[in-house]
Amino acid sequence: MQHDLTAAGTPRPPGAPAVERDPAVDAARVGCVIAVVCIHILMVTLTADPATGEIRSVLVPTQQPWYWWATWIFQIMPLFFVVGGTAAAGAWRRRRAQGMDPAEYVRERALRLVQPAAVLWCALALVAGAALAAGAPYELVTFALSGVGMALWFLAAYLICQALTPTFLALHERMGWVWCWFLLCCAVIVDLLSAASGEQWWRLLNMVFVWPLVQQFGFFRADGWFAARSRGLLVALAAASFALLGVCVAAGPYAPDMLTDLNPPTVCMVVLGFAQACLLEVFSPALRRLMTRRPARVVAHLIGTRAMTVYLWHLPVVVAGMAVWFFAGGWDPAPGSAGWWLLRIPLAVVCWVAVMLVAAVLRRAETASVEPWGGRERSLPSALVLVALVCAAAPPLIEIVTLLTVPLVVVGAAGSVLAVVVLRSGRVRQGPGPADGAVGGQRVTGGRGVPA
Repeated sequence: MQHDLTAAGTPRPPGAPAVERDPAVDAARVGCVIAVVCIHILMVTLTADPATGEIRSVLVPTQQPWYWWATWIFQIMPLFFVVGGTAAAGAWRRRRAQGMDPAEYVRERALRLVQPAAVLWCALALVAGAALAAGAPYELVTFALSGVGMALWFLAAYLICQALTPTFLALHERMGWVWCWFLLCCAVIVDLLSAASGEQWWRLLNMVFVWPLVQQFGFFRADGWFAARSRGLLVALAAASFALLGVCVAAGPYAPDMLTDLNPPTVCMVVLGFAQACLLEVFSPALRRLMTRRPARVVAHLIGTRAMTVYLWHLPVVVAGMAVWFFAGGWDPAPGSAGWWLLRIPLAVVCWVAVMLVAAVLRRAETASVEPWGGRERSLPSALVLVALVCAAAPPLIEIVTLLTVPLVVVGAAGSVLAVVVLRSGRVRQGPGPADGAVGGQRVTGGRGVPA
């Protein structure tokens, strides 16, 4: 049974006005974007090798003794999918009640991801080609691409989650936690196959099990499941999840740091995602109070309205900024020294300013219409939507294992442009009325505006 919910996640009294946004979800989403950018600023360091003088990249935080346990706190990518699931549940239920075809919903949501991503892919392909034409060593270009492409996996993961939303939400409504347990079992089997074979390619299957499963927790949040639990129980569930995470790391083929377990994803991301879903509900009242303050709303607006562009472009901007600093002869303290940490402060300010300037310039690609091109409407077959999804998702999916290379960035640019052309060529024909599974035209809301 579905309920119309308030922003706080509690059942809405009959006749009460609908609330479209949950400030706690907005705050969590923007907080995740800020955390990702700040963490990557710490992760990107270009320095000269003391022995050879050659340029090298150093992931300084990974060399610290506190790194592994810090990732249990600051690995917030599962939370992205929790808040994304909350938004997706509300978005699809509203459109389903209006009679929208599931494939048309996927077409619209995919375009909101693919259009800004196509700009990035094309820019990377052009810059890489120009660098090679200018005589830059192929190894140096590949080295740079591997750095700027580290975050592209999110495109594949989020496209898959958006594509599966209509089907998986219907299964969620029919089966509840039983469906979650099924997905969890599939994820465990994939992890065991990967461990037994020693092949990472097996773990790519978890892109269909792990992140959609974490998104299911967002569906439960949209239903008010977490809001119906006491804070004490939620804290206990989160603590139990972290304890289970410790057991998985101690007894299973998992790394103690959650960055290694991120790509390809493992069951650890599911356990961490459930803990974060519980803690999000615990801190939701505080987040809602925070969002009543003007400075918080200003930050949320500046970043929230450019969230996908900030996410897509922050690594290229950060890597470019660090490269300019290094090649211009800027101060190059020993990685991990007190001077290195002190230097992160001004570099972070410069990088954030540059990222927001780029986001302001490219925001139009993120807010571009998803209406079909041309004045004459065409009927787009569902099979073509699937083809477009494959074209857009395959390159970032492959990048997870191979890292970004020159050929792959060219394929990514071509695939994303083709996906945009196909998805903008028409609509999927809409049914005559509300789709099966719509409950009396009711809707569940819980936050909107997650990058999709």
